Amino acid sequence: MFRALLIEKTPEGGQIVHERSLSEDQLPEGDVTVRVEWSTLNYKDALAITGKGPVVRSYPMVPGIDCAGTIEASSHPGLLAGQPVVLNGWGAGENHWGGLAERVRVPGRWLIPLPAAFSTRQAMALGTAGYTAMLCVRALIREGVTPKSGPIVVTGASGGVGSVALMLLSKLGYQVTAVTGHPEEEPALRRLGATDILPRQALLRLTRPLEKAQWAGAVDVAGGAVLAALCASMQYHGVVTACGLAAGMAFPATVAPFILRGVTLVGIDSVHCPHEERLAAWQQLAELVDPEKLDGIIKEISLPDVQKAASDLLDGEIRGRILVRLAASGNAL
Repeated sequence: MFRALLIEKTPEGGQIVHERSLSEDQLPEGDVTVRVEWSTLNYKDALAITGKGPVVRSYPMVPGIDCAGTIEASSHPGLLAGQPVVLNGWGAGENHWGGLAERVRVPGRWLIPLPAAFSTRQAMALGTAGYTAMLCVRALIREGVTPKSGPIVVTGASGGVGSVALMLLSKLGYQVTAVTGHPEEEPALRRLGATDILPRQALLRLTRPLEKAQWAGAVDVAGGAVLAALCASMQYHGVVTACGLAAGMAFPATVAPFILRGVTLVGIDSVHCPHEERLAAWQQLAELVDPEKLDGIIKEISLPDVQKAASDLLDGEIRGRILVRLAASGNAL
């Protein structure tokens, strides 16, 4: 038996979320079973758990888009019992039971061997947010944006993706402007590597088709009017990476930045990202992440705390990364 957070459909069409004891024979199909040590709470998880977004595709569902732990059983070539691994995306927590449980069973092709530089705890301190941030940074580099190109802007800088993006970009030598709706977070953002702080409301006041050209690159987690303002404010041949929708699905922009300044908008998909790109992203995270800075953005909770934390996350009351301990024997190093 193992503990899990379970979302079930009610007869009235709503949902109920509770902690349950489940047996391993209830796990979905897959050729690898993992003993989960750590998971995280992401924006998508919070939408699923609170029912405020159409994340869950089938019921009952164990939420959790990522986790890290040790393989207990495997019939997948190249993955062995006792091997530490990381799971990100692939529909976990949406249409396949996810990582907010002490056990997961998934297709082995979904799993990434844990880089030697990380413990399972450190891997989930990064989690899907950190991995997504790395995908954004890799896209900026791939599109030719270098520290000499000019400053970079990061939205949602107090959140999971934004805070890790700040660390990574700073480590690589970029000048980074952090956008936040929480001015009290300025000292923490500067410790992560921000050279400038921009209030979110100041960015949202940029509503013209073309604004003053300010940034060579951007990492955006917000979407909506925030993304539109960024595109209008990019330098000639600037690059915007878009990976989130915290400010909404709409994109109230014009074509002006794209046809008059040659701005590039790059979509970042962390869910179905090819295996080779995942491997490269995790290896680069192992090279760039400062463990001390990472520890400074973590809040650790246990499974019974997850529902409350999900509501707090959507209400904007949580900063940084939420780490969920699943196993008492989990690697705490």
